[in-house]
Amino acid sequence: MGEKILMGTTQYLTFKLGDEVFAINIDIVREVLDFTSVSKVPQTPDFMRGVINLRGNVVPVMDMRLKFGLSQTEKTVNTCVIITEIEVDGERTVVGAMADSVQEVLDLEPDQIEPPPRIGSKLNIDYIMGMGKHNDQFIIILNIDKVFSVIELAGTKDFDLRTVKEAVNS
Repeated sequence: MGEKILMGTTQYLTFKLGDEVFAINIDIVREVLDFTSVSKVPQTPDFMRGVINLRGNVVPVMDMRLKFGLSQTEKTVNTCVIITEIEVDGERTVVGAMADSVQEVLDLEPDQIEPPPRIGSKLNIDYIMGMGKHNDQFIIILNIDKVFSVIELAGTKDFDLRTVKEAVNS
């Protein structure tokens, strides 16, 4: 997926977590939903807020703010769930990513994207595909497949909760 950045214009869906703007490749976005209630699943990492019923399918919903070490997402009129289709252990999986708000779809050219920073980031840089620049604003472009890796989505049936949290934060 990282090679797409170098090949030409790519479209990204941008969203906010606090004051920061993040982006994900539009190719993996299925839809954006208003946030409603979620059913909590016991013994899952804190960032997994629960599951929703999406047209008869159970979809896990991850709180992106908690995932990145921020406070829990508060429900507002702008709070949304970005329904994505990601690759987990070689299979396509539908996952909801909770965000403060969705901004817009942007076209970014390769010369508008820089490599991820090597220092000074609160995020694990493996999650970052690059730093986009649009209208003098930096946008953190995420590799959503790595944000929600297989060990995190596997739940706690093979790991105790502490082990999963340590793996998530390493």
